[in-house]
Amino acid sequence: MARLIYSATASLDGYIADMHGDFQWAAPDEDVHQHINDRHRGVGTFLHGRRMYDVMSYWEDFPDNATPAVARDWAHIWRDATKVVYSRSLDAPSTARTRLEREFDAAAVRTLVDASERDVAIGGAEIAGQALAAGIVDELQLHAVPVVVGGGTSWLPAGVRVELELLESRAFPGGTLFARYAVRR
Repeated sequence: MARLIYSATASLDGYIADMHGDFQWAAPDEDVHQHINDRHRGVGTFLHGRRMYDVMSYWEDFPDNATPAVARDWAHIWRDATKVVYSRSLDAPSTARTRLEREFDAAAVRTLVDASERDVAIGGAEIAGQALAAGIVDELQLHAVPVVVGGGTSWLPAGVRVELELLESRAFPGGTLFARYAVRR
């Protein structure tokens, strides 16, 4: 059975972007990038809000001869998956294998996940927050970067309580920490 996985890279104080919207500090080194690739290799569908989709669409035209190899690998993982973008303002998707939905429908997403042979990843704090609030997320994966940014966009929604069970953790030489949690139902 497929899982709905919310995966994020955040500062140690819990932000995916700082107060100015910058997230360059979250760029992974090669070891962390390889880990992210390996975690997403089993994903068949990515669900994105508009802003996350705009960021991720960069990988659509990433050159097959670019370096480093870990970035090329990620581009292939992302391009090979089906994408769903949730947006009221986007006229049409700019990437292949992508469909546009105007509203996030938690029941429809749960049906999609339950019918999928491969995992479904949800990305973007707003859309993932809606999925967490609806109780449909199965797993959370966090790469915590060794930086404190002091505010910005939180990776988790306010006012939502979710009980978790630690499944795995890992520390990387550069200081990034990875934690994978199952959502307790």
